[in-house]
Amino acid sequence: MADLARVTRWADALIALHLDPSVWSFGFDNAKTRAGQCNYTAHRITVSRYLAARYDDDEIHQILLHEVAHALAGPAAGHGPRWVAIAREIGYEGSRLHDGTRADELAPWIGRCPAGHEFYRHRQPKSRLSCSLCARGFSSAHLIEWARRDVSGVRRDVLAQSR
Repeated sequence: MADLARVTRWADALIALHLDPSVWSFGFDNAKTRAGQCNYTAHRITVSRYLAARYDDDEIHQILLHEVAHALAGPAAGHGPRWVAIAREIGYEGSRLHDGTRADELAPWIGRCPAGHEFYRHRQPKSRLSCSLCARGFSSAHLIEWARRDVSGVRRDVLAQSR
């Protein structure tokens, strides 16, 4: 579990090393399914406070390098060759997307198919969905039943652990 104060120091150091700290800044956000983000408009790199609390130091360092590479490559680069070259040059070793754990325990919507597979959503599903593990394509025989659950206590616990 990464210490958020230490993550801030690392991020500030990487920004000072690779970017202009008078232009770019760092902060934490409330994302539950993505680890980091590079906001080109606000010139701000963010990391999920929920996910940072569960990742180890090496994972967080790689997330920060991933986002700094985005800032260096620019918005048109996406995860293309220019971004890959810059990311490798500054020490990023991961893939295009982070495949770490998600904050499913914070998802207020839990769905179950008739076979018992569970799915989590942070927003209420707007349309009928079927289980992709049970059938390819939509199948009314494998509809997911959604239920809202209270995650306020869990959210407080996760935030308290990350301080």
